Amino acid sequence: MITQDQQKDIRERAEALARYLDIDRKKIEFEEEDLRTQAPDFWDDPDRARAQMKVVGELKKWIDGYKEVSTAAEELDLAMEFYREEMATEEEVDQAYDRALEAIEDLELKNMLRQEEDPMDAVLKINSGAGGTEAQDWAQMLMRMYMRWAEKGGYKCTIVDLLEADDAGIKSVTMQIENTGSADYAYGYLKSESGVHRLVRVSPYNAQGKRMTSFASVFVTPLVDDTIEVYVDPSRISWDTFRSSGAGGQNVNKVETGVRLRYMYQDPDTGEEEEILIANTESRKQQQNRENAMRLLKSQLYDRAMKKRMEAQAAIEAGKMKIEWGSQIRSYVFDDRRVKDHRTNYQTSDVDAVMDGKLDGFIKAYLMELNNKD
Repeated sequence: MITQDQQKDIRERAEALARYLDIDRKKIEFEEEDLRTQAPDFWDDPDRARAQMKVVGELKKWIDGYKEVSTAAEELDLAMEFYREEMATEEEVDQAYDRALEAIEDLELKNMLRQEEDPMDAVLKINSGAGGTEAQDWAQMLMRMYMRWAEKGGYKCTIVDLLEADDAGIKSVTMQIENTGSADYAYGYLKSESGVHRLVRVSPYNAQGKRMTSFASVFVTPLVDDTIEVYVDPSRISWDTFRSSGAGGQNVNKVETGVRLRYMYQDPDTGEEEEILIANTESRKQQQNRENAMRLLKSQLYDRAMKKRMEAQAAIEAGKMKIEWGSQIRSYVFDDRRVKDHRTNYQTSDVDAVMDGKLDGFIKAYLMELNNKD
């Protein structure tokens, strides 16, 4: 049975969220912005209309999210009142508390996602490290882990490009994790996953049963949409086509539907050049693969510009949490039943649940650490 202090804490946190989010102002803004969508010529300019609908939708999410918190807090107060009058059980009060706490923590977490790119869809790429079959198997395990996270969270997950290993596992995979009506802020949550993931276990591929260490790198970038302007220099693009491999019917291995985009990126500050290589085999139609490859290129270019902006803003002071792509961020030690994030020191012994997509504890710890360092 919860205490009066716990009930009071729920009420105070709900009231604090109303202030932090400035819900009253958002309600007024929503009415004003929604009114614009009702103009007779609203859809004459589709791009502008979509951008406006995005603004309206974003405001509505915050208002609906707070409404859920407010309702849950009121239901908890009511349950406590019913309990005192012997009209509700301790179990019913505890259930009302759990619902209120979950709603509050969910909205508090979203309140930490304040960057322009946080609400976007995400592109997640996994590359196996050195170590042959063991590392390739680890990369495949990570792929499943993120697919399970997306599935449980209600996101749409699409494999854009997959390079399978010869014996077992994968060499690399690129996935799109997209927001849906029941799930949002895909990039905001998954940005915590960029870096090197380390596995320590007794390898099933080692005849002597030795403990092995494997690495895989994860890169997460925001997936840009048509409302975001990203300049791509057409003179720096070249295309290759190839035959897709794997399941897919008679079309596979006969028609060159897979595409490979090469883009010579020039750093605007240093002038250094680097080739960006993007392969896409998602569709059996070459044109669709070309369009998606261009979208992925724009996402990478946007991500690079975003990182430069972050570096310039932060000038990353000593003592701030490192968020570089190449840093080792997390260790998964199967024999000791431990998964530990080295940036936040958050850890859990429930290894099986983590590998089945239970990552919210790590994500929340990262976002709290990131916001505390701002």
